[in-house]
Amino acid sequence: MGFDSRIGTKQRGTLRKVMLVGACVAALGLVPAAAVATPGSGVSGTVVAKGTSEGKLKVKTPKGPTDVTFRTITVEPGGSTGWHTHRGQLIAVVKSGTLTRTLDDCSVEVTPAGTSFIEPSGADHRHIGRNLGTEPVVLWVTYLLPQGSELSDDADAVDCPVEK
Repeated sequence: MGFDSRIGTKQRGTLRKVMLVGACVAALGLVPAAAVATPGSGVSGTVVAKGTSEGKLKVKTPKGPTDVTFRTITVEPGGSTGWHTHRGQLIAVVKSGTLTRTLDDCSVEVTPAGTSFIEPSGADHRHIGRNLGTEPVVLWVTYLLPQGSELSDDADAVDCPVEK
C-alpha cells in the first residue's frame, strides 16, 4: 500500500501509529483467551502483624546479594534496644504496645500498635528503641541487609538534652 504524496511526513507518522494500533487490536482477537484463574488448594496463610505507615515507604535494598530476615522482637516495659545502627534498611510493624525511638538528631518518634515504619541504614542513623509503657512492645521486623551482615551494630549513645 502506498502513501498519497499529498500527505505530510507528520501525518504519515500518525497514520502509521493508528494502523499499528489497529493491527495489534485485530491480532488480539485471534489469540486464544488466557486461562481463567483457578482457586488454590492445600495452601493456608496467617497474617501475623499488620501496620500502616504514616506516608509513603521508601525502601532501598543493598547493592549486591541481600539477606532478608524476618524477626519478632519483644521489648519489655522499661526495656530498650540500646543505641545501634543497621547496615541495611528495616521495615517494622508494631504489633502491640508503643515503641518510643530516639534518633541520632535527638528527635523522638512514638510508634503505637498498628503502625509501621522504616529504619534507615548507615552509621549516621543511630537510634535507640524504648518501651516507656506498661505492656510489652512486640515488633515484627523485616531486615534487608547486605549478605553476611549482623542484624545490628552497637553504637555510642547520643548526648541528648534531658527533658524536664
